[in-house]
Amino acid sequence: MTTPFPFTAVVGQDDLRLALLLNAVSPAVGGVLVRGEKGTAKSTAVRALSALVPQVDVVPGCRFSCDPASPDPGCPDGPHAPGAGGQYRPARMVELPVGASEDRLVGALDIERALSEGVKAFEPGLLADAHRGILYVDEVNLLHDHLVDLLLDAAAMGASYVEREGVSVRHAARFLLVGTMNPEEGELRPQLLDRFGLTVEVAASREPDQRVEVVRRRLAYDDDPAAFAARWADEEAEVRARIVAARELLPSVRLGDGALRQIAATCAAFEVDGMRADIVMARTATALAAWAGRTDVLAEDVRQAALLALPHRRRRNPFDAPGLDEDKLDETLEQFADDDPDPDPGPDGPDGGPGGPDGGGSDGPDGPDGGGPDGGGGRPEAGDEAPRQGEDPAASPASEEDGRPQRPGAGEQQAVRAGEPFRTKVLSVPGLGEGAAGRRSRARTEHGRTTGARRPRGTLTKLHLAATVQAAAPHQRSRGRSGPGLVVRRDDLRQATREGREGNLVLFVVDASGSMAARKRMGAVKGAVLSLLLDAYQRRDKVGLVTFRGSGADVALPPTSSVDAAAARLETLPTGGRTPLAAGLLRAHEVLRVERLRDPARRPLVVVVTDGRATGGPEPVALAGRAARLFAAGGLASVVVDCEQGPVRLGLAGRLAGELGGTAVTLDELRADSIAGLVRDVQGTSRRAA
Repeated sequence: MTTPFPFTAVVGQDDLRLALLLNAVSPAVGGVLVRGEKGTAKSTAVRALSALVPQVDVVPGCRFSCDPASPDPGCPDGPHAPGAGGQYRPARMVELPVGASEDRLVGALDIERALSEGVKAFEPGLLADAHRGILYVDEVNLLHDHLVDLLLDAAAMGASYVEREGVSVRHAARFLLVGTMNPEEGELRPQLLDRFGLTVEVAASREPDQRVEVVRRRLAYDDDPAAFAARWADEEAEVRARIVAARELLPSVRLGDGALRQIAATCAAFEVDGMRADIVMARTATALAAWAGRTDVLAEDVRQAALLALPHRRRRNPFDAPGLDEDKLDETLEQFADDDPDPDPGPDGPDGGPGGPDGGGSDGPDGPDGGGPDGGGGRPEAGDEAPRQGEDPAASPASEEDGRPQRPGAGEQQAVRAGEPFRTKVLSVPGLGEGAAGRRSRARTEHGRTTGARRPRGTLTKLHLAATVQAAAPHQRSRGRSGPGLVVRRDDLRQATREGREGNLVLFVVDASGSMAARKRMGAVKGAVLSLLLDAYQRRDKVGLVTFRGSGADVALPPTSSVDAAAARLETLPTGGRTPLAAGLLRAHEVLRVERLRDPARRPLVVVVTDGRATGGPEPVALAGRAARLFAAGGLASVVVDCEQGPVRLGLAGRLAGELGGTAVTLDELRADSIAGLVRDVQGTSRRAA
């Protein structure tokens, strides 16, 4: 067995070390979520923690780690006599693989024995192994939804339940949940995010001396792990002894009314949802005091607890970056430092006052003219009769009534701020897939409604009881059945087939050419794409972004689970130049070809956002048509978001949708509350008349 990397040898990462140690002192804090870029020793620090956690007293032979002083009355290996002798063993650190099955997590029943012999033959899962220890999930943001639901249930109830066709097993499952994740690969569901007591952000040091020390220690460990661990053994022992002392001191720590008022005021000031944040802050501040060897909670403990417990609870949507305004935190703590019952509430804060998101002013991301239709202030929105320099010459005058591109003559326009996101209609891929669990398109899944039965391939996971009985019934006499029991053999077992929803790859192909460059139009387009990105996050999709303008197309974002990365690329997307529609479609086709090799089960949905013009390259219209027919020949599901506006429309986007073998919707029809359109699935053979 490989010697673990010593916890005290981890360089830097002070917040991470502190958060892990506080949970070792007080497991009631609720675990740690470690966010950070790849290669920052997140997993190394977490795995090293297991050597510092004090040993646990368990009932000998119990597979569920029951405490001899208070054994679980419902333990499947019980009942255990209270006060029976126990034995000490190290607390376990159990790793949950991202691709684990439900049975591996919660345990499995031998259904064949349960039916034929009437016995509960239960094989414990990882939740049982982690009881009274650490459950570690690397890349927790990639965990499948059904496993997340099971973790939430176990964390909330402190127990795991296994149900299989009327056979039920329950056992205690209280554990310290530690997860690591790279935000570039996608965010966590809010429910699971809130279950983590503390969160820390880690990043690689930019200090050369510290980086040198990291490399030096890692190489020394690789050369001789045992000698390296022995070198740090004394410091490890000191930290372990300090944890034990802090645990013993913890019940004596006093959380005064003043500290409680500061905690409550801080949570209220930062508008966190629910009361879990208040409770976690109180437990964290108490653990901080015990770790420091004090019996009173001080203001500095409350401040540190807020920095660890609140940042991940401040997110309102997946595009919000976690974080905390430390100046606002200090003001709140100072305001309630003397337990003043009626403090001056002060002004509304930095977000108050006139001018909201589109209020003009100088605070917008687009500079002094951010949010204006074209930055010119007084131009009319209609009546532009002649083509303008730097814009597609084929653009129809009627299609540009929504404003001029900023700074005519410039080859590239300034990035435009996206409009407010909205709830979109459901777009889905036709047919029945078998991809990763999600919430968009119909698919055969392990969870969902039962639609039939089949013979199991490999291990039986979901028994179809009626089909199993029906298969076994004709053979009862030949098998010598003489009593009331049903004689069941392996060949009789039937696996339930279920239908649920899958996540898809939503590839956005966005027209950023001059004909789309008018500020008012591009802001609305970005708002629509942002809305679709938010919908993709909620439906557990992967997303990608291809843009085309000027002389070619670019992959702005390869397929990823990080919708906030896509939103960031969208926000800085420049516009201008001609419209190489064919180049955009061909680049998208190549992205899908490569992604199909990597993830063949995930079906794609292509969302083309354009007004349908094609002006870039030789024979642009004919080339765009051939590229579109290439999509249709591959059976790729697609939808065209028609961005053309004005009283006179050419219907080019509708024709493009027909050639793609998909459907077209206008920006207005994309809204879920729109009266103009009906909720529709993407049909591979449907066509919208131009």
